[in-house]
Amino acid sequence: MQVMIAGGGIAGMACAIALQRQGADVVVHESTEPADAQQGLFLSLASNGLNALQDLGLPELVDRLDAIPTPWMTFHTSDGRQLARVPMGLAEGPEPVTVMRADLCRALTEAAQSEGVMIQRGSKVTGYRTVENGVAVRLEDGTDTNASLLVGADGIHSRIRQAMPGNAAQPAYSGLVNFGGVVPGTSLDTTKGDMRMVWGHEAFFGYTVRPGGEAWWFANIAVPERHLHDGLWRGTAQNIRARLVDAFSKDDPVLRRLVEATAELKAYPIHDLAHVPCWHDGRVVLVGDAAHATSPSSGQGAALALEDAGCLAAFVESEDDLDTALQRFVSHRRPRAERIVEEGRKRGRYKAPRSALQRWVRDLVVPVMLKRFVTHESMEWIYGYRVSHGL
Repeated sequence: MQVMIAGGGIAGMACAIALQRQGADVVVHESTEPADAQQGLFLSLASNGLNALQDLGLPELVDRLDAIPTPWMTFHTSDGRQLARVPMGLAEGPEPVTVMRADLCRALTEAAQSEGVMIQRGSKVTGYRTVENGVAVRLEDGTDTNASLLVGADGIHSRIRQAMPGNAAQPAYSGLVNFGGVVPGTSLDTTKGDMRMVWGHEAFFGYTVRPGGEAWWFANIAVPERHLHDGLWRGTAQNIRARLVDAFSKDDPVLRRLVEATAELKAYPIHDLAHVPCWHDGRVVLVGDAAHATSPSSGQGAALALEDAGCLAAFVESEDDLDTALQRFVSHRRPRAERIVEEGRKRGRYKAPRSALQRWVRDLVVPVMLKRFVTHESMEWIYGYRVSHGL
């Protein structure tokens, strides 16, 4: 079976590994070069993401990464008072970690190459058309190449999704811009397995500190959509830093110190995809953010991509008919993915209150809800998932 994959990120490389191991001849087309391939900063891998790596036959992959164990999230008021502590994984099972996105992508790329996957850099898939027993894949240079299966793993702005019939779905802006950075050698104590979350007066801040003082942090700030192209995140690094410091001026001084000490600031508007009408068209299927991009607030974007890869390969292997396999994949994955996207949206709504009253209600009500409803047991539906559940 000839498989072409559009996109060489987490979803694309994971699918390539899984399908190549089943005997497919896989080619990945990635438009960017390695140094520019992965935007973003760091991400969480909860228990289900780590289980997905194990299901893909890559249980040792995280051991090769510079990972920070983060099995817990602690929520704090703007002055540092702890309100709640909730799990990021199962009571028993692999310990959740935080890793750099680029490191995870690099490790998956190396694993794919070791399996014999061909990776075409500087090559973009722009469309397709159905042919007998397969698909003709159109590349940016105008050439067409036939394949048995095309996997659209080309991200939230997927060209493959846009080429599918009936797919008018567009990414929705969450109202938040995500900022982040790394500060080596702080004098802060280690957070000892916690990702520390702070509900500030004007914005939301999260950070973790590893032994030795290195801190990884992010901040979510409300930016009206009309200001996305001329507002906070489009300024110079100096201006962005000043605006961030101002946003956290009424909060725990630790937050401002981390921002001020960050040499390289990164910023990305947060978008998601709540419902994509068509995931599957003939011998073409969407995976990862192309099908179900979720807010970082869910902590599940990478995990869902890894789950997609394992499930797609499992259904392809279990069915003699490829069309049936793709239909079963979509029927199984869509409800879970859309539920998690909605979960991410809900979490994001609490991050940037618009008034003192909203802040007061949030600080009073949300901690009670977290303690009561975010437990190892209540989050089993997210963290306890295994690829074998769909078969």
